[in-house]
Amino acid sequence: MKIGKYEIGNNNPAFIIAEIGINHNGDVEIAKKLIAAAKNAGCSAVKFQKRTIEAVYTKEELAAPRENPFGSTNGDLKRGLELSPEAYKQIDRYCKELDILWSASPWDEASVDFLAQFNVPYYKIAAASLTDAGLLRRIKGKEKPVIMATGMSNQDEIDKAVALLDKNNLILMHCVSQYPASPENINLNKIITLKERYGVLIGYSGHELDTVISPAAAAMGACAIERHFTLDRKMWGSDHKASIEPHEMEAMIKNIRMVEQALGEPALRCLAVEEPVRAKLRRVNSL
Repeated sequence: MKIGKYEIGNNNPAFIIAEIGINHNGDVEIAKKLIAAAKNAGCSAVKFQKRTIEAVYTKEELAAPRENPFGSTNGDLKRGLELSPEAYKQIDRYCKELDILWSASPWDEASVDFLAQFNVPYYKIAAASLTDAGLLRRIKGKEKPVIMATGMSNQDEIDKAVALLDKNNLILMHCVSQYPASPENINLNKIITLKERYGVLIGYSGHELDTVISPAAAAMGACAIERHFTLDRKMWGSDHKASIEPHEMEAMIKNIRMVEQALGEPALRCLAVEEPVRAKLRRVNSL
């Protein structure tokens, strides 16, 4: 599979996504800082979340009291965190300027169509949206690569979601919908289960607060790694606490690339670099 200039799978380097989500706090300038930080850390792409507020939330949910920097209701918060069409135009221009891909998780059909105007290189299906058949069909109709998170989903739900999509254009992301995720709940062995059951490319979307588990996922065959990304975990906002900071992203990517290099070949043979040591240390060969 190809996403933009990147070949995914077949022993190619893992596709690294910085999940900005709503960590821009509704400010396009913060979004740009996050994009630049992701590029500097070595990410392949950045990802946002796109919602049509009135389509995703009920009137009752929007009217619920909730004190926040944008007002006193949940609706004030949701609208305040939603980037404007003009902001997305700026993001599109800025990502092209920095040569980094971008996309978003659309939470409704109108948002799928909105993203299509930018010719995004892939669509991300959030774990919360895996059971939304109408959304999955609309995304499939765009005929672009699809990355789908499997968090909070059981086998039957994943079976049905995969059946609605084009398996030749799909990456399933193992993830655990806990923010932040505890190591004992991550169950990386599900990467193997997903690969064997569905026969598609498998990635890993992590919410843990370390840089160890994601390289381990890459070692187990994850062809794409997505991590929530923030400038500072102490910033205001619900997702910052389950995100990694720029220096952590940079260290994580460095470790992923080291692991990929170390995986090497499967053949059982004496390497050329071992030959001098073999000649010096092997005293007996009576086989």
